[in-house]
Amino acid sequence: MTTVREPSVSGMFYPDDPAVLRKDIGVYLKGADVEPFSGQVHGIVSPHAGYVYSGQVAAYAYKAVSGLEFDTVIVIAPSHRAYFEGIALWEKGSFKTPLGNITIDEHSAEELLEESDIFITNRDVHRGEHSLEVQLPFLQCVFKDFLLVPLLMGAGAEDLYEKASDAIKRVISGSARRCLIVASTDLSHYYPYATAVKIDTITVEHLRNFDVPAMIRDTRSEKAQACGAGPMITAMMAARKLGAGASRVLKYANSGDVSGDRSGVVGYVSAIFFEK
Repeated sequence: MTTVREPSVSGMFYPDDPAVLRKDIGVYLKGADVEPFSGQVHGIVSPHAGYVYSGQVAAYAYKAVSGLEFDTVIVIAPSHRAYFEGIALWEKGSFKTPLGNITIDEHSAEELLEESDIFITNRDVHRGEHSLEVQLPFLQCVFKDFLLVPLLMGAGAEDLYEKASDAIKRVISGSARRCLIVASTDLSHYYPYATAVKIDTITVEHLRNFDVPAMIRDTRSEKAQACGAGPMITAMMAARKLGAGASRVLKYANSGDVSGDRSGVVGYVSAIFFEK
């Protein structure tokens, strides 16, 4: 079985022509005005819709970390297409995009598998999933060279977030490698514009306040909504355990802001977690 994960949504969620893709991402990054901040960055939140809808919002998160150097990027994304329990790793080989191949950090992947039985090797569930893949061209454009740990989160009780964040924290803390955590999530889905903004405002405020308990409480009751709530909460918890004491919401918008169709929209947010 091949260890190269081929792109599954290039030409649909983002351009499959490398020159066009790089140019589009460059435009998005140029259009992202991010205020300077200081302190070590441990994590970001980025949306995962088609670039025409969420690319500009995603660019704010990637603009914030552009110019920084990371050896390994751990991307945590939700599974939309396959049901499974735990967190699925593609543990060796590489992920391919139109911009080239990204090598898997096999050592870190193996360490996660050893840390907890919530991590499983399952390449099949990765093959058709878009939520992790769409982060990769942005990463390739803002970082010169890095290794990847691709994590797809499936079903599980809320203690999955605690176990995952503990394991990620231990692996990062035990390594000399500089690591960035990327949480892939969209927010509310297909509500009328005003309703979506009202729901998303709650999620955004919990991100802004770096309030993990409130995020868990309100996503559980669906007062706050995110298709990648698990990855987002896990990233918040892991960043906090690694020393992040501050967060910043960089941009919020929804599909209605782009398309003009406000009858049923999808929300997008970008945020960053860093040390004070």
